Amino acid sequence: QVQLVESGGGLMQAGGSLRLSCVASGRTFSNYRMGWFRQAPGKEREFVGAISRSGGSTYYGDSVRGRFRISRDNAKNTVYLQMDSLKPEDTAAYYCAATTSWGTISIPDYRYWGRGTQVTVSS
Repeated sequence: QVQLVESGGGLMQAGGSLRLSCVASGRTFSNYRMGWFRQAPGKEREFVGAISRSGGSTYYGDSVRGRFRISRDNAKNTVYLQMDSLKPEDTAAYYCAATTSWGTISIPDYRYWGRGTQVTVSS
């Protein structure tokens, strides 16, 4: 089992920045690729981005590419989501998730999930 806890959400004005954190416990964190997803009210959960086990590779969804950046610190069992140039449409609950697969944006491929942290961006 891997337990994931997100933090860092809040209310931000458009154009601002936030950094989300996700701390893992349980099994060896560095064995897992990590992803971030988000879900706005009334919408399906959306892939935001993912990072490899070492942190050397990342990929992002089209809606956030160039504005968001994922990083990880395996010594701290933590993955981060740096969000810049925030837009009102970024408003959502943000979830981190762990997978043993690479290159996937498919929700079922992510076995472990956090409970999410809310990000609200005002215009």
